Amino acid sequence: MNVMKIGFIGAGKVGFSLGKYFAENGLEISGYYSRSESSALEAAVFTGSELFVSAEELVSASDAVFLTVPDSAIKETYSALPKELLSGRQICHCSGAMSAEEAFPNIAEYSAKGTSIHPLFPISSKTESYKELSNAFFCIEGGCAAKWSAILSDMGNSTRIITSDIKSRYHAACSVASNLVCGLMAESIELLEQCGFTEEEALSALEPLVMSNMKRIFAVGPTAALTGPVERNDVSTVKKHIACINGGNDSDIYRAVSKKLTEMAKERHPQADYTDMEKLLR
Repeated sequence: MNVMKIGFIGAGKVGFSLGKYFAENGLEISGYYSRSESSALEAAVFTGSELFVSAEELVSASDAVFLTVPDSAIKETYSALPKELLSGRQICHCSGAMSAEEAFPNIAEYSAKGTSIHPLFPISSKTESYKELSNAFFCIEGGCAAKWSAILSDMGNSTRIITSDIKSRYHAACSVASNLVCGLMAESIELLEQCGFTEEEALSALEPLVMSNMKRIFAVGPTAALTGPVERNDVSTVKKHIACINGGNDSDIYRAVSKKLTEMAKERHPQADYTDMEKLLR
C-alpha cells in the first residue's frame, strides 16, 4: 500500500499542531525542516518524525509538503525550492487569505499540485492546540482539494471546497468572526474600566453575557438573536452611548457596528420605522 508521507517546512504553531494532529490520526509524517534547527528538532520529537537539515532533503522524502511559514514568506519559500524535485508532489499552505495559485505560481509546469488547507480555528499553542483540531472546520482550495477533503472528512472534520476567486472574501469573513470580535471585547473592557472595573473583573462580568449571546447566535442566527437598544429602536439610549464614548476610533466602531445592527433590526421588524436611528448613526 502506498502511504502518503507529509513533511513540513516551518516549525511554528501551525506546523506543530497539524503535524501532531495528522500523526495522531494515522497519517505518516516524514519530518520537519526550519531555518531554526532547534525548532525543527522539537517538532520532529513532538510528532515522532525526523529532523531534516535542508528543504531539499525534506521534499525528497515527502509526497506532500506543507509550507507552514508566515503568510508573507510562503511564496518566497516555494520559489526557493528546487523545481526538479517537485514532480508528482503536493505543495500545501495553510493561509486563509492566499489562494494556491497565488502562493505557488506556475506549479503545474513542474508536474506538481498546489493546495491551500485552512483550519477555521485559532491555533494559539504549539503543544496544545492539536487536541482541539478535531472540532475545526477546514476550507480547502486548489489542485488536491478533493483528496484533502476526503482525508480530513475521514478524520472526522467538516470541510468545504472553495474556489480561488473567493479566497479573500472568505478570509475576511473569518477575520470578522474571530479577530474583530477581539477588538469589540477590548472596547467593552475599556468602557468598564472607565466605570471602575479592573480588566479581570470586566472579563468575569462579561463572560456569562457573551457566552449566552454566542450560544443564542449559533442556535437561531444573529438576526433572531439580536437584542438591545438598536433592536428596540431606542434612539434615546443609543444617543447616550454615543455621548459617553470617546471620539475617534471608539465612536467610529460603535457607529459602524450599530449601522449593521440597524439593518438586521429592520429585517426582523419590517413594520418599524428606524429613520431616526439611521440619522443618529450617520
